[in-house]
Amino acid sequence: MPEQNTIAVWDPLIRLFHWSLVAAFLVAYLTEDDLMTLHVWAGYTVLGLIGFRLLWGIVGTRHARFTDFVRSPSVVLAYLRDIAAQRAKRHLGHNPAGGAMVIVLLVTLLLIGLTGLGVYAVEEHAGPLAGMLGGLGHDAEEFLEEAHEWLANLAVVLIVLHVAGVVLAGRQHGENLVRAMINGRKRAAERR
Repeated sequence: MPEQNTIAVWDPLIRLFHWSLVAAFLVAYLTEDDLMTLHVWAGYTVLGLIGFRLLWGIVGTRHARFTDFVRSPSVVLAYLRDIAAQRAKRHLGHNPAGGAMVIVLLVTLLLIGLTGLGVYAVEEHAGPLAGMLGGLGHDAEEFLEEAHEWLANLAVVLIVLHVAGVVLAGRQHGENLVRAMINGRKRAAERR
């Protein structure tokens, strides 16, 4: 795609955030109980990245801001109907379904991180919540551990749906959205 026919959409910080989040979640998910120190640091990284994304969603570049892509549930549902009918409008930034997925993934990953901190505090008496949760008993540990695992598995399902949505939107609009998240550029105009 020639440079003159493209427009910058995803700034370098969004792209670095996205791929760093992919890597940190993958490390955390795959290490689980086997490499606890690596698992914990990957979890801290995920939480730090989410903190950055929340801030950048308020003060960042146009397409990074939540105001650019967070839509009401009715708009998201209408967009999903348009996708099914093969008439979905192309968006330079996130489409309404993609925007909803960003929010759901951020909330899910935040909850995974918080329950992980809770498990770490109760089991290991370590981490920033140790003073507050360190004395809780076995029932609390079990609850937090189950919630942490359930949310992590939910995140995998959401990630699969996210990737499927990226593939579907890319095919419907004839563009490589993965490449756009690597180089930050998308086609400037809708194809005729």
